[in-house]
Amino acid sequence: MYPAKFDYVRANSVQEAVALASQRDDAKFIAGGHSLLPLMKLRLATPATLIDIGRLAELRGIRREGNGVTIGSLTTHDEIATSADVQSTVPALAEAAAHVGDQQVRNRGTIGGNIAHGDPASDLPTVLVALDGEVRIQGPNGQRTAKAQDFFLDILTTDLQPGEIITAIHVPAAPRSAYVKFENPASGYAMIGVCAAVSDGGAKVALGGALAKPARLVDVEKEVAGGSSAANAAKSTANRIGEDDWMGDIHASREYRMAVAPTFVERALSKAMSR
Repeated sequence: MYPAKFDYVRANSVQEAVALASQRDDAKFIAGGHSLLPLMKLRLATPATLIDIGRLAELRGIRREGNGVTIGSLTTHDEIATSADVQSTVPALAEAAAHVGDQQVRNRGTIGGNIAHGDPASDLPTVLVALDGEVRIQGPNGQRTAKAQDFFLDILTTDLQPGEIITAIHVPAAPRSAYVKFENPASGYAMIGVCAAVSDGGAKVALGGALAKPARLVDVEKEVAGGSSAANAAKSTANRIGEDDWMGDIHASREYRMAVAPTFVERALSKAMSR
């Protein structure tokens, strides 16, 4: 399949990219292209202009900041998965990045493009929601920061406004964290993805893949804080998640996901607790 016709321009800075987007109707930013290009080939997205930001060095790199790590939006999944700083500070994020697609996708796909796409079957959004990550954004009205919990709104829908670019993602340190998933054997997408982090203050747990957007499992977190084991806490997985909120498709029904999810919550918690 072929995409509809479009114009192409390359930006030399974030400021130029934002300015170009404000000058053109229906413009989309592109870097790795692993999320946008398939939609364009299916004619599910037909932007009039593609603004290439893939060569902006200012949007790349991983650095320690405060009590966590800050990752430039053009940093690839492979760079995140193999980063010693990420592996030691936020191991769940390194694990999730290591299981995105295949090696070709990990070498080209970026964290910014991944979360801007807002795919409910993606891995990184679940980790960001579980660990209270922040999304740093620049647009026509300047810079702003959005909490990951508020950034993901629905299927393929985020808080990004027209002309805005994700510049970086900050994730607080969570050395006792883990990510596990039940993946589609063909695509590798998460049919169920769970991120868990434990500390002296309790636990943080988020579920992805089975819902329109990642969701914190508040009842599971309360169970862990109250001293429950991973197995007992996982039994609270479905609490506060309405039956209609669970997704079903040709790969796994809603009922199947509801039945299997507690097993992966238990695995994520047990893995995090063992660290």
